[in-house]
Amino acid sequence: MLSTTDFRRGLKIELDNIPYEIVDFQHVKPGKGGAFVRTKLRNMLNGRVVENTFRSGEKMGKPDMETRSMQYLYKDGTGFVFMDMESYEQFSVEDDVLGDKGRFLVDGMELTMLMYRGKALDIDLPPSVVLEITHTEPGVKGDTVSGATKPATLSTGLTINVPLFVNEGEKVKVDTRSGEYLGRV
Repeated sequence: MLSTTDFRRGLKIELDNIPYEIVDFQHVKPGKGGAFVRTKLRNMLNGRVVENTFRSGEKMGKPDMETRSMQYLYKDGTGFVFMDMESYEQFSVEDDVLGDKGRFLVDGMELTMLMYRGKALDIDLPPSVVLEITHTEPGVKGDTVSGATKPATLSTGLTINVPLFVNEGEKVKVDTRSGEYLGRV
C-alpha cells in the first residue's frame, strides 16, 4: 500500500483497478480543516490526465506492474512487434500505445518494457539513437548563416532539423527525449 506521503512525480498508483502515473502533486494545509494532496494523474491505459484530491495519509494500492527485457523486431500493419528476451515469445504492440516513441525504434534494439497484467504500457528508450537520413535537400554553397538548419527525413519516418552540411545517406545521432539532432556518426 502507498500513502500520500510517498507521492512524487512519476510514481505509479492504482485507483479503481486502473493504473495511474502522478504527473504533478501539491500538499495543501489550509488554516481550517485537515491537510490534503491535490494531484494530476495520467491514466496509463488511455493517456488521459485527471485531477484528484486525497486526504493526507490516505492509502491506495500499488499497481501490479513488471518490467521485461525486450527486443524490437519490426513494424507490421497494426503495430510494433517485440520479442521477450527470456521466453523468446513474440507479440505486437499497437501504434497508439507507444505514441511518438515508436518513431525512434531501430530493428534489433534492446529495451525495457513496462507491462500491466500482461499488457504493454510503455517502453524505456536509450537517451539517443543512431538513424540514417533518407531524404534532405542539399545545402546551398554560401548559405552559411550561423546555426542554419534544414529538415531531414530519417529511416524511421521521423523528421528533424539538421545543419546545412549534413547530407542524404549519412547517419546522425538523435536525442529520444526531445527529438533533436545531436551530431553525425
